[in-house]
Amino acid sequence: MKKSFLPLTRKQVADVVERKSSAPRVPMIHAKDWGEGLVEQYGDKLKQFDKYPEDAESIMIKPVNAETMNLSWEWNTNAAHDSRIVIDDWAKLDEFIDKLPSPENDPQIEIAVKKTEKIRQIDRYLLFGWWRLFFERPWDLRGMENLMVDYYNEPENVHKLHSALLNHFIKYLDFAAREIKPDGFWTSDDLGHQTSLMMSPAIFREFIKPYYKKIGAFLKEKNVHWWLHSCGNNTEIMPDLVETGVTVFHPVQKGTMDEIKIARELSDKLSFLVGFDVQHIIQEADEQGVRKEVRYLIDTFNTSKGGMCLAAGNGIVSGTPLENIEAFLNETFIYSSNSSLH
Repeated sequence: MKKSFLPLTRKQVADVVERKSSAPRVPMIHAKDWGEGLVEQYGDKLKQFDKYPEDAESIMIKPVNAETMNLSWEWNTNAAHDSRIVIDDWAKLDEFIDKLPSPENDPQIEIAVKKTEKIRQIDRYLLFGWWRLFFERPWDLRGMENLMVDYYNEPENVHKLHSALLNHFIKYLDFAAREIKPDGFWTSDDLGHQTSLMMSPAIFREFIKPYYKKIGAFLKEKNVHWWLHSCGNNTEIMPDLVETGVTVFHPVQKGTMDEIKIARELSDKLSFLVGFDVQHIIQEADEQGVRKEVRYLIDTFNTSKGGMCLAAGNGIVSGTPLENIEAFLNETFIYSSNSSLH
C-alpha cells in the first residue's frame, strides 16, 4: 500500500502528458486544492491527507499587477475581479503598456529560481505560470461588461491590448524557459459558463485564438507543455484549443460537458487534467458515490498511453465531508494502480 502512495517522477508525468505511456497510476495534480473556507473549517485535520502526494510542484507568479505599476490614476482596488476596471478609458492604455514590468527586474522571478533548485532535487514535474491570459486578464482590466461591448465597439484597442499582453507574457515565458526550465506552463481563461461559451465561437476565434496560437508555438519551441484551465462548457472550441497547441485541458467540468464524447473525440490529440466535481458529488454524495465517480472518470479518460491526470475540478470548499475527500484521493490511488491498463 505504501508503494502506491509514492509520488511519480518527473519523467513518468511527462510521459503521461505526452501520451507516450501510462504511469504506475494516474498522476494527481492540484488534487488537494483547498478552496474557500476549507482550511478554516478543518484546520490540522487536513494534514491526514499528506500521505497522498501531489505529482507536480507549482510555481505561480503575477506577471501583471496593476497595484505595483505606479499608474497615474486610481481605481477601486477592493472591487471584485468582474468590476474593478483598472483601464476605464482606452486613452490610458499606452501608459499601462509602457509600465508593464520586465522579468529581469521582477523579484518574483528570483524567488521562483530559488524554489526551482529545491524542486529539481526531488525529481518532480514542475509547473510554472499564472492565472488569467487573454480573456480573464482583459476582463480583469476592463471589467466584464465593458469587455463584452469592446469586442464589438473597440476591436482595435482589444487587439492592441492583447498584442501588448502577448509580448509581455512571451518575455516572462522566455526568461522562465532559460532560468527555471519548467516542464509545463499553467494558466487560465474561464471561457465557458454552465451551458455554453462566455462569447460566441466567432469572437473567440477573432480575438483570443490568434494569441493562443502564438503562445502555443512559443511553448512548443521551448518543449514546454501548455496546461489550460477553463471552467464551464468549452465544447464548441475544443478542436480550436487543440489547434493552438494546448497540451492539457482542465477540468472538463461536470454537468457542462459530455465527458464520454470529449474523451472519444479528442483523447488522441489532447491530454486531460480531469477535474473531480466539487460543486455536487464530493459535497453531496456518500463515500461510495465518490469512489464510483472516480472509477467512472478513470475508465473514461485513462488509456494505455496515458493522457489523463486527475485533479479537483476547482477548489474543494467548506462543507465538504472529510470522508469524501479521503474517498476521492484514496480511490484514485487504489483504482488507477490496479487498472487493467497497467
